[in-house]
Parts: sequence; structure tokens; C-alpha cells
Amino acid sequence: MASLDDLRRTADELPGSEERATTGGVAWFVRGKLYAWECHPWPSIPDDVREIVATELVVGVKVADPVDALALVQMAPDVFLRTTTPWGEPKVAFRMAGIDLEHLAELVTDAWRVQAPKYLRREFDGDA
Repeated sequence: MASLDDLRRTADELPGSEERATTGGVAWFVRGKLYAWECHPWPSIPDDVREIVATELVVGVKVADPVDALALVQMAPDVFLRTTTPWGEPKVAFRMAGIDLEHLAELVTDAWRVQAPKYLRREFDGDA
């Protein structure tokens, strides 16, 4: 089972990544753009999903395309939540208890890539 510390370790390796405390928990940004966050049971979240978010650790990440989010939900509906809030799409939220460390690192890195400027992506890829 992955933890926020595991997410933190991955985010710390990404150029320009910054962790911030927010009203809903912790969140990670690159050049001021949100790419990963701890989900909070806001009233705007559907009741069934809010129950999950209120009782276990759920993380949201940006994705490149809504189709990517849908594919993850269809692939593992017990891990990936169908929706949280309508804001900040495209994104996907997942139960940390159902994610292994390798998949967590992939999700966080891909989310960072969605938001990071080209020069930081090149730096990370070693092309700078």
C-alpha cells in the first residue's frame, strides 16, 4: 500500500516540484500548476465517493486526456474513483490502498509531465 510519503519521494525527484499545505490536505505543484493532491470530502463530491474520501486516503492527479482517466477507472474501478468534483478536469482520483509503488510513481510523474513546462520535462529526461 502506497502512502503520502511514497508520493512525496516521487515528487521530490521531479524538477520544479513544490509541496504545499492546502485546506484539503497536501498538494504538489510545478511552476504554480497543481498536479497531485490529497482529496478531501468536499460537499460537492457525490455522496458515495465522499464516503470513500472521508474514510481512506485518496489522491487525485492530473491526466493528459479525459479518455486516460476513463480508461483507468474502467481498468480498476475498485481503485480509481469515477468522479470527485467537476473542477480541474481532466483528472483522476484513486485509493492509495489499492496502488502499488511503481504505479504510484508512474501516475505522479505523468501528472507532473501534464503540468510541467517543456524545459523542466527536458531536464528530467536528461536532454537539457
